[in-house]
Amino acid sequence: MSRDLVNQLCKSLPAAERSDPWGGHDTWKIAGKMFANIGSMGHGISLKTASVEQAHHLQDMFGWPKAPYMHRSWVQVPFETDAAELRFRIETSYAIIRAALPAKTRKTLPDFTPTDQS
Repeated sequence: MSRDLVNQLCKSLPAAERSDPWGGHDTWKIAGKMFANIGSMGHGISLKTASVEQAHHLQDMFGWPKAPYMHRSWVQVPFETDAAELRFRIETSYAIIRAALPAKTRKTLPDFTPTDQS
């Protein structure tokens, strides 16, 4: 996958917005909260996991590094990752951030149904 295709996946999520707060980055947000970031070097996409333990598990299982400059619960998923896995990880990060938004904000968002993983 390329940066452009990953950006298309992020853009396809309901109410997802792209910004560039640090110059040369593609930062994806929902209601102002970041769920994905592609750094200026563009080696992969930084995504949120449910916990530090899950991030460590993914690091051990796939060899994905901790996302640079992010909390330990974020991992960097290489662009070369299988397309279905990459889509799943982007949607999971999006869902985690979306669920943490205030209920009042969540009620204003369009519905979201994750892609079937079967």
